[in-house]
Amino acid sequence: MTNSIDILAIGAHADDVEIGMGASIAKWTSEGKSVVICDLTEAELSSNGTVENRKKEAQKAAAILGVKDRITLNIPDRGLYLNDQHIRKIVEVIRTYRPKIVFAPYFEDRHPDHGNCSHLVREAFFSTGIRKFQANSLEAHKPKNLYHYMINGFHTPDFVIDVSAYMNKKIDSLNAYQSQFVNTMDGVKTPLTEGYIESIQARERMFGKEVGVTFAEGFKSTKPLLLNLDVMGIWKGN
Repeated sequence: MTNSIDILAIGAHADDVEIGMGASIAKWTSEGKSVVICDLTEAELSSNGTVENRKKEAQKAAAILGVKDRITLNIPDRGLYLNDQHIRKIVEVIRTYRPKIVFAPYFEDRHPDHGNCSHLVREAFFSTGIRKFQANSLEAHKPKNLYHYMINGFHTPDFVIDVSAYMNKKIDSLNAYQSQFVNTMDGVKTPLTEGYIESIQARERMFGKEVGVTFAEGFKSTKPLLLNLDVMGIWKGN
């Protein structure tokens, strides 16, 4: 544990975060940023793989991306309902790690768990800053921003991150999930085993093409972005 981290990335299942923003995480950790991944469920209802195997794959993927810690909240798979108990669990995580920025899935997604995860995190993000909102006697904390990454969707991003030099790390982290992305003799065919990683590569390549780089990951913002531009429209940084 730590008193403060830079980034907390939350997903419904192990591999969600890698699909949406694995390359960005690899980029940030290489720059010295501290990143923690929180999986809300053990993905016990996945068509392929076991809970124990998924945990091993998730830790391997986390090591590839260089994250500081990876935790699981053990909320039931397909049970990510918007209730006080689940919100408080996420509030406890945010208040424990005290991140500067929180990431969650974008709510428009074919998998209901991804959308429900998005709504749960948004509720927890708000509540964690309320001093009188009790959660295990942890002090209130207000992260600076909440951003959303994309899993199964292709949406117009509010901003993108150039991940051209880190796309290989993303692919390596996804390949750590052999149970999910490899079609085996004793496995079940799912959308993930039918060229899914290639489709993610294509999406990030398209986002990259929009901004003149090889690969980029796209994100949605919950509020307007403040950019420091000169008169020519060139970003000066902040």
